[in-house]
Amino acid sequence: MSLWTSLEPASVTVDPGSRATVRLRVRNTGDVVDEYRFEPVGAVAPWTAVEPQTLRLYPGTTGTVELTFAPPRTSDAAAGPNPFAVRITPTEHPQAVTVPEGNLTITPFTEVRAELVPPTVKGRFRGRPRLAIDNIGNTKVTASLSGSDNGDRLSYELQPANVQIEPGRAVFVNTTLRPRQIIWFGSKEEQRYSLAVRRSGAQALEVEGTFVQRGFLPRWLATALSLTVALAIAFVMIWLAYKPQVNTSANEKLAEAGVSTLAPSPSATPSAPPLVPTPTAAVVPDAPATSAAPAAGGGGSGSGGGGGGSESKAPAKPKPETAAVAVAKLATRSDGRHICYRAYVADQGWQDPVCDGAIAGTTGKGIPIKALNIAVSGTKGVSGNGAHVVEGWPTGSKWSHAADGVDMYIGSTKEALSPMQGFTIAVTDGSVCQSAHIKDKGWLNMGCTPAGKWMYGGSPMEQKLQLEAVRFTV
Repeated sequence: MSLWTSLEPASVTVDPGSRATVRLRVRNTGDVVDEYRFEPVGAVAPWTAVEPQTLRLYPGTTGTVELTFAPPRTSDAAAGPNPFAVRITPTEHPQAVTVPEGNLTITPFTEVRAELVPPTVKGRFRGRPRLAIDNIGNTKVTASLSGSDNGDRLSYELQPANVQIEPGRAVFVNTTLRPRQIIWFGSKEEQRYSLAVRRSGAQALEVEGTFVQRGFLPRWLATALSLTVALAIAFVMIWLAYKPQVNTSANEKLAEAGVSTLAPSPSATPSAPPLVPTPTAAVVPDAPATSAAPAAGGGGSGSGGGGGGSESKAPAKPKPETAAVAVAKLATRSDGRHICYRAYVADQGWQDPVCDGAIAGTTGKGIPIKALNIAVSGTKGVSGNGAHVVEGWPTGSKWSHAADGVDMYIGSTKEALSPMQGFTIAVTDGSVCQSAHIKDKGWLNMGCTPAGKWMYGGSPMEQKLQLEAVRFTV
């Protein structure tokens, strides 16, 4: 070894967004002039600068190099102790590499951002915005959620009402707003409200939105109904007060013409005596419907053609509601981006579709999912693929694609194929978030795709664990 090193100090603390400096002393203990190259290594290397990067020393001389650490104020700078190291490579003896190590402690910081999606919702009886909360700090955040407005005109339902967010992750909270008084007639009204994200020891973060409450019936229709009722009452009153009398002038016209009555003439031929009915057989009552004879159209014989009747048919079963039908209904009630989905559960078949973060599948029962039906609105389409426990990805790994409002299917309902293990998913415009519940592991952390990119959800491919439930948001 022809090199001696010393870190001063060996441990240092730095705040994210600021700088800290450590000096590295180097002595050439050999007997020849040598040049040394310095290169930071380890997890904090991207935030470490070395000045100078090379140092030329004569035998027995000492030089100094400064290491400057500048971690960013983002979730990438993990709070707590982080080891660092510098690789020193001698030019004359490249095999004699030295790596002095130290410890860099990054202080924790918390920063939370929240946004309403969409900021304005419309409805007659309720509105359903979503609150997106991002943790851009470097420590876990625990918060409770609440809603308020001036005059206490709205009630709030938040699911979930308490959240825990890992650094660099985001959660979506489904919010249901309900007006305490319904507008039966009249134009729409705008009501301002705010949702608060409260953390222990920190000031609450409030996000404001607008709920546009529509009238149940438009004002013009109420006016038209009032006028119609008033006219109907007036017509009935006039009819009861004045009843028209109908007289005929036929007799007066006959008298003027000299015609007495319409009696038969005396000289007319007497009418024939009435016919005496002849005895007939007794009338047989109709037989019950269950034993009725064939209708006349059947020709009277058992081998006749048409019988005049038609066989009754069993009523057709209603078609199950798909994800596309559900997302179309949701889009008419609430503006913005939506995703609806349903799961094909082994031995049970297709479930009813759910939307925007609700659970599809089963939990705690050990029943796997074999296929998924997904549809979106407001994202310009959705793409996906499914992986099976034994078979892996389908042959060719072909993706399924569907435009807004159209059903997309991944996986397979065939009994011969094993249950699903995982899936890939992407939307054309914006981001999609997913969380998967797998066998023996429970719920995995929710992950979100970058804009226009795809992501994998489910158990790792090498574990081959079955998928049991999913949740999606866009």
